Amino acid sequence: MLTSLQNPLVKQIRKLHSTKERHKQELFLLEGTHLLEEACAVNYPLVTVCCTPAWQTAHAALWEEACSRCDRAEIVSEEVLEAIATTVQPDGVVATAKRSDRLTQVPLTGLVLALETVQDPGNLGTIIRTAAAAGASGLWLSEDSVDLDNPKVLRASAGQWFRLAMAVSDNFKATVQASQQAGMQIVATLPSATLTYWEVDWRKPSLILLGNEGAGLSAEVAAIADKQVKIPLSPGVESLNVAITAALMLYEAQRQKIYQ
Repeated sequence: MLTSLQNPLVKQIRKLHSTKERHKQELFLLEGTHLLEEACAVNYPLVTVCCTPAWQTAHAALWEEACSRCDRAEIVSEEVLEAIATTVQPDGVVATAKRSDRLTQVPLTGLVLALETVQDPGNLGTIIRTAAAAGASGLWLSEDSVDLDNPKVLRASAGQWFRLAMAVSDNFKATVQASQQAGMQIVATLPSATLTYWEVDWRKPSLILLGNEGAGLSAEVAAIADKQVKIPLSPGVESLNVAITAALMLYEAQRQKIYQ
C-alpha cells in the first residue's frame, strides 16, 4: 500500500491538478466511483487506478475490472487518496487516462453543438450531460475554451463525457464552415435575432452555435450562420446561462423529431 506523499507516482498524479501538467504529461484525472464505472462500461483505456482499502472492499468487482483495463493499480492510504484527488471529500478512488485517447470524430449529421470560448467547466460538463441525454450526435469545442478533460468538466457531465462524440477544433471557423458545406444548417444563438428557437426546423441536420458566457459568439462566427435565433426573455432579464440555452434548444429539437 502506498502511504507516502513523496512516492513518485503520488507526486506525478498530484501534479495533474494543474492544467499545464495535464498537457505536459498527456494525462487526465478520473475521480470517483461513478466516473470509473462509466469509463469501464465503454471500455475506456486507463493508465493508473488508485483506491483505498475500504473502497476496494466495497467495490471488489469494479476494482477487478478496472485493474484489467489499466497499466498500474495501487492500493493507497486515505491520506494519499485525499492528496491526489481534486475534490474535498473523495469517495475512495482516482484513476488517470491518456488525453489522446479522447480524440474522436464528430459526425457531420444529426444534431451537433459547437461551443466557442466557453470558459466555465461546470457549464461545459452540464452541456455534455444534456447533449447526451437529448440524443445529440456530438460536440465541437473551440481551442480557447476550458479543457475538455478538466476534472470539473468530467464530474459535471455525470459520466456522459464518455458517451458523447467530442473534439476540440484548432480552427473553429473552418469547422463550422465544413459542417455547413456538408449540408448542416448552422444556427447561431443571438439576443438580437428575430426568430425564436422553436421556429427553426430542427429535424434537419443542424449545428447549434453557442458562445462565451459573457461575450457570446464572435461576430465572425455568427456571420456564418444560416439562421439566428433568440430565447424570449422577460423585461429586465439580460440573458440565460449557456447550459440552459443549450438544453432548451436540444429538447426542442428532440420534441420536433418525436411529435412532428
